[in-house]
Amino acid sequence: MSDSSPLPPVRLHAEAELARDALSTPLLSRAARLARWAGPDTRVDAGGGLVDEQLPAAAEALGLSGDDAAAYASEAWRVAVDTGLVEIVDEEKGTVAAGADLALLTGGSPHDVLQVWLGALETALADASVPDLGEIVDAMAEGGEVDLSALDFDPEGEAEFLDGVLGNLYLLTVDEDGPGGGPVPLPALAASVLVPDDMAEPTDDVLQQVSDAMMRLDEQFRLLEPAGLVEYTPVDEALLAEGEGEGGDTADGPVTTGDDMDVTRYGMVRLTPLGLYGLRARLLEAGFAAPAVGDLADKGADALLDGTAAFGPAAAQAETEQWLARREPLAAARELLAAARGSDAGAPLRRLCCQQALSLVGADAEPALREVLDDAELGGLARVWLTEHGARDVPAPSEAMVFWLTIDTVAAQLAAEGNSEELRALVEGLARQHSGFFDTAWRVGHPATADVLEAMGRLHPDKKIAKEARKAAFKARSQRAG
Repeated sequence: MSDSSPLPPVRLHAEAELARDALSTPLLSRAARLARWAGPDTRVDAGGGLVDEQLPAAAEALGLSGDDAAAYASEAWRVAVDTGLVEIVDEEKGTVAAGADLALLTGGSPHDVLQVWLGALETALADASVPDLGEIVDAMAEGGEVDLSALDFDPEGEAEFLDGVLGNLYLLTVDEDGPGGGPVPLPALAASVLVPDDMAEPTDDVLQQVSDAMMRLDEQFRLLEPAGLVEYTPVDEALLAEGEGEGGDTADGPVTTGDDMDVTRYGMVRLTPLGLYGLRARLLEAGFAAPAVGDLADKGADALLDGTAAFGPAAAQAETEQWLARREPLAAARELLAAARGSDAGAPLRRLCCQQALSLVGADAEPALREVLDDAELGGLARVWLTEHGARDVPAPSEAMVFWLTIDTVAAQLAAEGNSEELRALVEGLARQHSGFFDTAWRVGHPATADVLEAMGRLHPDKKIAKEARKAAFKARSQRAG
């Protein structure tokens, strides 16, 4: 995932709602309870962890029992220290006190609460990137020293892999062509990181890598779910037993796919609304362009049109609706039309985005559209809007305006979609419906005329018509140069 091109915009829940979600996560709520439980008699070791003899009391304060109670209590304490909910007063004596950030959970703003939660998330992600402690204990018991290379563990590589997986999960969630907020099968998520884009069919070796990665991700998502990052359905443990008995698809053999395969047995994961917020914050921190719907609501119309040009249809509409909600319809229409003017390379796409934005404005905007009826750049789209809204006395466009609008529309589609099937169909329709189209089109005084005609020659399947388009493009360039 490149950090140079913007990611699709994400639709975030309100910070107040996200803050409530953060406070209810097991990870942060336990850390806050332990921070309030700690007192003058609480003691920590040299690393800031609770001393072993106080872990049972901490677990009891959290209402935990069973074999893992002490481990959960230790984790909650570490989060409390890492997030500033607890401060170590005297390292030698091991005394502690409530941290300054503890009060933020009850008296701070929703943003303050989310900042504390982000600190807890970093602790959870760090924990998810370390090897199984049982293996380390076994290694120490055997040789007295821990050799990470012998454990086939690369801390930096593991963290980078998890970051890559979470980045792809974020992209799958925000992409309008992806599953949206639905769960993603663990095999598909692992494959999205490990299978090369140019590999038509994964090899057995790559499938084995995907299987191994699934097992690691299964453990990691189990650890990350209490942080509120994901909702996770673990890998069906019965698969391991089936694989041992039948040589099937398990961690001991490559995952295969088929029409009758129940992918839910291999694990399903989805980002929570809080998880979307957290990953976007991390992406921004890492230098990625990760916009959110609503970012442009207080910006000018020029920023709206330029920004939504890169959005999918649903996100563009949602962003535009928020922008319009803050303005009077007539003033908004005038601002949009003013921003749509221009002869630069991005102007046609701005005008297309303007037309789409104006489709969301009601009849109160009519005076603004009538004001530009004689404008060479805006008169065509103004007539389209007025006609679609049932306005009376809309003057018919001149032939010159029709051809100018046609060139402008194709230029915008080229900028937005490239050589898409929809654009190919548009090109074929124009050449079919307008006899002698190219004889007139090359004379249109639009900055993109030559580029549009050249593209039409490239896209049209009929060789004769394509040749006519290329000749027209040559004439347009010659006219412009002269």
